[in-house]
Amino acid sequence: MANIDHNMPDEVVGSPRKRSRGKNGTRDSRDSSSSGTIVAITDKQTKSLLRERDAKIAALEKDVIGLQNKISTLSKEQAMITGGQRKGKKGLTPYGNTVRVSVSKCSAKRRQLLAERNRMGRNASLSTQAILNSLPDENSSKEVLINRIQDMFRSPNEHVGYLKSEQFAKDLLKLNKKVKGILEDEPRCVFLQSPAYVFGDIHGNLEDLHFFSDNVWNLGMALTAGNFVFLGDYVDRGMSCLEVVAYLLAMKLMLPQKVFLLRGNHETRDVNGWEEHYGTRSFIYQCRERFGDELGYKVWEMTNSTFDRMPLAAVIDQDIFCVHGGIPRPVSDSSVEGGRIKDILNVNKVAGINPPYEHEDDEYQQVASDCIWSDPASDHQESSTVNRHTGYGDSLRGGGAICFGHKAVTDFLQQQGFSYIMRAHEAHAEGVAVSKGARVFTVFSTSKDHNQGNNAMAGCILIDFEKMQVINRSPAYRNQYVHRRDSVSLAMLSESEIAERIKLGLIEGHTGEEEEEEEFEEEEWEEFDDELNTSREEMDNSSVDEDEEYVIDDRRKSSVEPNMTTASPPGSTHDNHDFDVEASGMPAKKIDFSGVDSAVRRKKRDKGKFTTITEEDDDSEESTVNGDEMMEPFDDSENYEPGASTTMSPAMKKFSL
Repeated sequence: MANIDHNMPDEVVGSPRKRSRGKNGTRDSRDSSSSGTIVAITDKQTKSLLRERDAKIAALEKDVIGLQNKISTLSKEQAMITGGQRKGKKGLTPYGNTVRVSVSKCSAKRRQLLAERNRMGRNASLSTQAILNSLPDENSSKEVLINRIQDMFRSPNEHVGYLKSEQFAKDLLKLNKKVKGILEDEPRCVFLQSPAYVFGDIHGNLEDLHFFSDNVWNLGMALTAGNFVFLGDYVDRGMSCLEVVAYLLAMKLMLPQKVFLLRGNHETRDVNGWEEHYGTRSFIYQCRERFGDELGYKVWEMTNSTFDRMPLAAVIDQDIFCVHGGIPRPVSDSSVEGGRIKDILNVNKVAGINPPYEHEDDEYQQVASDCIWSDPASDHQESSTVNRHTGYGDSLRGGGAICFGHKAVTDFLQQQGFSYIMRAHEAHAEGVAVSKGARVFTVFSTSKDHNQGNNAMAGCILIDFEKMQVINRSPAYRNQYVHRRDSVSLAMLSESEIAERIKLGLIEGHTGEEEEEEEFEEEEWEEFDDELNTSREEMDNSSVDEDEEYVIDDRRKSSVEPNMTTASPPGSTHDNHDFDVEASGMPAKKIDFSGVDSAVRRKKRDKGKFTTITEEDDDSEESTVNGDEMMEPFDDSENYEPGASTTMSPAMKKFSL
């Protein structure tokens, strides 16, 4: 529309035209247009003036826009100078997408998914956040549980009240419930890669477990390179069974692909429930003494339910077989692919072993028993009782346990293509022992409660491809967690506080009177046993729920009868078992450290299975192993003389930290 100057004459700009009437009084059709109509301009001079004014207005509008842009730019620059640029609100509108199930309106009533997209306001966002915050966070509760157990492990002396509380019992029940599913999903023989640390029996020894924590994974297991393999026997004999179990289960829950817990013979009900034999050091006694009869039994039973699901063996680098006791007797054709490993994999996912469940197959129950109970044959057994055709014989433990000799070891390693066997199950003062031509390693990771003397050491083995290193706790090592009864640091504690710490294993040194007071009376045990028949059925679903389908057959015999066995073969003295060497006619078992020839593993490496690792012999390290020559190749001929000495190679040394 043209701009109109109201000072123009009427001839140029017309005001509303007067409507003329016709002769008959009607309005002229020319006046039918609405008022305010602009009269057409024909004067050239006027048109020129209008165009000039329009051009000026357009120029002014352009100048205004330019000034606005300049003001905006200057404002941003000023904001950056005075304190940084503030982020402006983005013109984005939040939308929420929801999917819901709907039923069609037709007669077919079909279920269909409908997607809706709705605008979300601030109130909707806050409401949604409030609802999400109110939902239980499983990961958060798991972290709280693990942190509480780790705090207890780091400073048990500061958590004496917690260790005797109902909260600790509930935490153990929660741990077992969470870890059971993880263990049941694992095969009965797990496969992993090096580097890996291998630990033997711990037996409720919190002090030695602290040594490994301070020196092996002092930054925490999560930040330490490699895997951790524990070979079983976590409970009994020691005074801190509950603390050890809680810590290891918490580590398994936190690092399921890094921590591997194998099963030992003490992870069975017949053994860790044998209170008449182990007394105050039995696992069931500590559960009941700590939490009372009813809750203590729940913790004991729930923990054994977790033990039932633990793997029996592990294989590292497809080359080293790890197990608690030893190699099992074959139940299928050994020439078939898989051999003995396949037998182990076929063991039931949930196995009671001692005593067995009703659903356990007899053959595979024998495989499981051999894995947790067998021992290497002594020199005397090799020449007398071991079957020369099979390589197996009766163990000196008795009760149906077996031993395996050179022939059995050779056949097993050749059939499976392995180089070494690593096991636990026997106490050795050096922490680690070597036998069977330096092909069988026995690892023992507790230095107490096995009559090995004050200079006994706890050991573990680090496997890093073809290199293996033994790490031992020196007898001179002292930590800040377990104290002697006469320690000066206990001077400020009352007698009742000292008595509590003795029961928890945080102070060493029971007197005869204290042990007498702690013994459980036989009449009380019988009353408790009667109560269990009813209380066991009344357990709530939060503690023992899905295990009701597994029924223990008390009438069925196990492959090994624990109450007929000795704690260890004669010659390696465990507590509560005296053995007269002279009366037996057998010499005491003496295992000297023999060399380990890593040439076989290097050959496998050269074939592409292992990468090259340079072996270095650091003379500055003080080795407790005699000799550093390469061992003679093992000859499994009939002329082999048991006890032939071998020597230790530089690739395998034992260090005292």
